[in-house]
Amino acid sequence: MGTSWSAQIVDPPEECAATIETVLARVIDQMSNWEADSAISRFNRTPVGEWMALPRDMLTVLGAALEVARLSDGAFDPAVGRMVAAWGFGPGTADAAPATGRAHPWTAIEMGDERARRLADVALDFSGIAKGFAVDAVAEALRGIGVDNGLVEIGGELRGIGVKPDIQPWWVDMETPPDIAVPPLRVALSGLAVATSGDYRRFRVAQGRRLSHNIDPATGEPVVDSLASVTVLHDSAMMADAWATAILVSGAGRGMALAQRHGLAARLIERAPLPREHLSPALAAMLD
Repeated sequence: MGTSWSAQIVDPPEECAATIETVLARVIDQMSNWEADSAISRFNRTPVGEWMALPRDMLTVLGAALEVARLSDGAFDPAVGRMVAAWGFGPGTADAAPATGRAHPWTAIEMGDERARRLADVALDFSGIAKGFAVDAVAEALRGIGVDNGLVEIGGELRGIGVKPDIQPWWVDMETPPDIAVPPLRVALSGLAVATSGDYRRFRVAQGRRLSHNIDPATGEPVVDSLASVTVLHDSAMMADAWATAILVSGAGRGMALAQRHGLAARLIERAPLPREHLSPALAAMLD
């Protein structure tokens, strides 16, 4: 998945590490665009219109991704793989002239009973949701072997289980862009997950231009907005991951409206003209 993972576990059973590795291997086998034989890579190679049976976890993620795409008016789009690749953020090399491709790529994905198909030549990319799903999957697997208290982290997305040995909740600081000075914000992750999407987490420089890996499906280009970072708290790391991306792509104004409309606990940090922090009503209420 191109990132690291960690877990802090209270009284860990002997099989903890093996359990985590098994879950992560399954997620990679189903949802990694960097693995040619993964389920998602094979799906992206299927002829347009041909159904393909999908494994259970991938079906879960695809269903959630399409729902967030619908609720966010396409700001989150799991079928932007062609656009991502065109800008050099997917496997392979970037195209010389990135194209916008099809508008609203997610609408070209159709799901059926344990299967899906492409209605046009679009490509799935779960970069904005798979890490969150993996966090949830690891947490549930650990619960299945008797872990009642722990903190799971993959690539900066976290989910807390129970409490620390001192009966304190799992306190974590919300991620802040390294070049922006805003006051730290600490939250308790007992039974909650947190995910952050930012323009600083993965980018490249081309012809003097700083290109974020977050692609706006409406333009087919990297997001250009004053928003530097969006953090979302949710009881599901998968949903926190997807919504953080959707809000970042939407921009400061539309993104906050999106958070308010769906009751999301979100923190938005603007980069310009002056660094500013915005808390959604749901998050402000949690901090009172």
